[in-house]
Amino acid sequence: WPDTILALESNPSDHARVSTIFLSKSQTDVRDRRKSNHINHISHVSPGPLSKKYSSCSTIFIDDSTVSQPNLKSTIKCVTLAIYYHIKNRDSDRSLDIFDEKLHPLSREPVPDDYLHVDPEHKLIYRFVRTLFSAAQLTAECAIVTLVYLERLLTYAELDISPANWKLIVLGAILLASKVWDDQAVWNVDYCQILKDITVEDMNEMERHFLELLQFNINVPASVYAKYYFDLRQLADDNNLSFPLEPLNNQRAQKLEAISRLCEDKYKDLSRAAMRRSLSADNLIGIRRSNAVLS
Repeated sequence: WPDTILALESNPSDHARVSTIFLSKSQTDVRDRRKSNHINHISHVSPGPLSKKYSSCSTIFIDDSTVSQPNLKSTIKCVTLAIYYHIKNRDSDRSLDIFDEKLHPLSREPVPDDYLHVDPEHKLIYRFVRTLFSAAQLTAECAIVTLVYLERLLTYAELDISPANWKLIVLGAILLASKVWDDQAVWNVDYCQILKDITVEDMNEMERHFLELLQFNINVPASVYAKYYFDLRQLADDNNLSFPLEPLNNQRAQKLEAISRLCEDKYKDLSRAAMRRSLSADNLIGIRRSNAVLS
């Protein structure tokens, strides 16, 4: 019990002062890459032309991504890179049958025999998540909340995300985040239209297990959300996944100011609204209500 309590108290998905797991897992690769770049520099190997834009006294370069309205494509790239590092640098292969793709396949295509041992590439994870977000018209904020739920699941349930379970864990986190965050919730039957070989019953069962493993804690404090956003930006910077930069002009400045005002109003509305319930979890939470996702 004391170890469990200590683990929950050091859980980054609940506490803003605790570093995100994905960022720490990426640091080994980042250090190795920097060491390799240093060796190449010592060996007088040209690093090539600089592609990053830098602001000057006359020109300010800024991207269109803010903590209140992130850039969708860049955010999905960063979130899927975080998932990639979770899989690549996992500590073990702890899992549950409900998330095993061999036992609960997402398609009729046979799962390869070596599915337990071959780590997916970043581009494969990106394509999987991008397909779901595009088809369900989900937002960048939903992608960040997805990562929060994913790390909360791994901590609470003491699991590892691996080649055998990553698709179902990511799907479960997206499903829950889309219902909690997005104004127009996507129901389980809608995901069955996207992933045509999975049944509504399977989706409902996975969602029930996911909620139980989260101990029904679907709250995401604003401070935790902001931490994940800025750690994702740090991850992007460490891996040369730069957000698209454009010169700041009057029109873009006015647009950013307007976005900020709109999002302030949105958060005020969220704090007064009751959390929508998940249809497939009706039998579990009955008429119990939760606070809005941002507190």
